[in-house]
Amino acid sequence: MKEVRFFYVPDAANQKELPADESMHALRVLRLKAGDEMFLMDGEGCYYRAQVTIAATHHCYYEILEKIPQEPQWKGYVRLAIAPTKMMDRMEWMTEKATEIGIDEIDFLNCQFSERRIVKHARLDKIVISAMKQSHKAWKPVLKEPISTRHFLEQAITGQKYIAHCYDEIPRTYLFDELRNNPDDTEVTVMIGPEGDFSIDEVQMAISVGYKSVHLGKSRLRTETAGLSAVMMMQLAKGSGE
Repeated sequence: MKEVRFFYVPDAANQKELPADESMHALRVLRLKAGDEMFLMDGEGCYYRAQVTIAATHHCYYEILEKIPQEPQWKGYVRLAIAPTKMMDRMEWMTEKATEIGIDEIDFLNCQFSERRIVKHARLDKIVISAMKQSHKAWKPVLKEPISTRHFLEQAITGQKYIAHCYDEIPRTYLFDELRNNPDDTEVTVMIGPEGDFSIDEVQMAISVGYKSVHLGKSRLRTETAGLSAVMMMQLAKGSGE
């Protein structure tokens, strides 16, 4: 079976040309030519079967043959709020894998014990797009710029909200048990702290505004592993499995 070629084109239905990066890949790597068929994804829930009309040196034009709306692969809304790791390659890996598994939004937190407070948003966005195409995700995850823990907690976030931490003196429940007891269409937010964990003040602040105190199991996990574990738990609880 011939491999399906996917290209990310925001607002694909109202465009006629692939974005520059996608055109370069289509023309120089895949060597597409006029008449070749490809599939576009708009990042907002639709695929499009399209045909190349003009394959110029730096431009790839197309016409849409068919619009193919997609069904969500999980129920509700899945959000991860996480402190970036000191080594950015670990956060890039987690962002890629979280996109492949399935997530709606990733928020980056500046915590009291954070060792990194700046992320290269443009680079992460490219990683998300690549992972989205590879895993055939019809929706592009939202990436938020870093924000302080306090300001994140001040946002009017609805649904079920959890903060994962390692403080034994603060009662915690197992995240997956909590998720399994939620209605399928519930919006879910999980907060993961930096390598040094959230401060106790940050945990107590989160609890005071409605976040439940949870753990991710008996193992002590690195930040990026904890983030990915939380995403997997949310998917196991909310994914359709189809």
